[in-house]
Amino acid sequence: MNYLTAVHTDVGIKKKTNQDSVLVMEAESELGNVLFAVICDGMGGLAKGEVASATVIREYARWFEEDFPTILYSGIMPETLRRSMENVIYAMNTKIGTYGRSIGIHLGTTVVALIVADNKYYCINVGDSRCYHIDDAFTQITKDQTYVQREMDMGRMTAEEARTSPQRNVLLQCVGASEFIAPDFYVGEVKPNELFLLCSDGYRHLVTVEEFYQYLNPNAVLDEAQMKESIKYFTELNKYRREEDNISAVLVRTC
Repeated sequence: MNYLTAVHTDVGIKKKTNQDSVLVMEAESELGNVLFAVICDGMGGLAKGEVASATVIREYARWFEEDFPTILYSGIMPETLRRSMENVIYAMNTKIGTYGRSIGIHLGTTVVALIVADNKYYCINVGDSRCYHIDDAFTQITKDQTYVQREMDMGRMTAEEARTSPQRNVLLQCVGASEFIAPDFYVGEVKPNELFLLCSDGYRHLVTVEEFYQYLNPNAVLDEAQMKESIKYFTELNKYRREEDNISAVLVRTC
C-alpha cells in the first residue's frame, strides 16, 4: 500500500509561539510501505510546551528508525507494538516531568500517533489531540482524555454542553505533567482510498463533522495538492471563527 500525505501547522491568531509539533515518516520494507504520523500539542509557561512536544516528536522519530524495524520484520503483533509505543510515552513522561521540576515550570504535551502497515492501522493517544478515519463516514478513532469527556461518559454533561464548557480543555492525562499515564491504543483494518486525519484540538473545536466530511471525504481529495488545500482551508476557517489555539493537522490517504 502507498500513501499520500499533507501537513499543515499554524500558530493561530493569539499565541506568540506554536507549541504543536508534527512528524510524518514513511519507510519501504519487504512487507510493504509503512506510514508513521504523530501530532503533539504542548502546553506550559514561557513557551516550554514547545519543548515538551518537540521532545516527544524527536524520540518517536528515533523509535521509528531504530526500534520499529525489529517489530516490523518479526511480524507486527499488536500487543508488542503497543508496549513499545507506550514505553516511549512512559520514558518521555519521566524525562519531561524531571526537566519541568528542575526549572520550576509545569509543562507537558498530548500525543496522538498513527502507524499504517500491512492493511492495518495502529493508533496510540494521550490527551485530546485526535485521529479520525474517513471512508464513507467520518469516524473518530480516539477518545479524548478530558474532564468533559469523562462527564459525558458519566451522563453528567451533554455533547453540546461539552463543546461550550469553560473546562473543555482540562486534560485528565498529559505527557510530562501526569504522575500516572495510561495511553489508549486502537487497531483497525485499512483499505485503499481511505483517509486518516490527525489534528490538535485547535483544529476541530469550531468545525462540525459535516463540514469536515464535505471537504475531506475520499472523493474530494484525490491528490496531495487537494489534500493540502483542504486542510489549510480548515486552518483559515478556524482562525476566521476566532479559534485562539495553535492549529495543526496531518492528512493521510491510502492508495
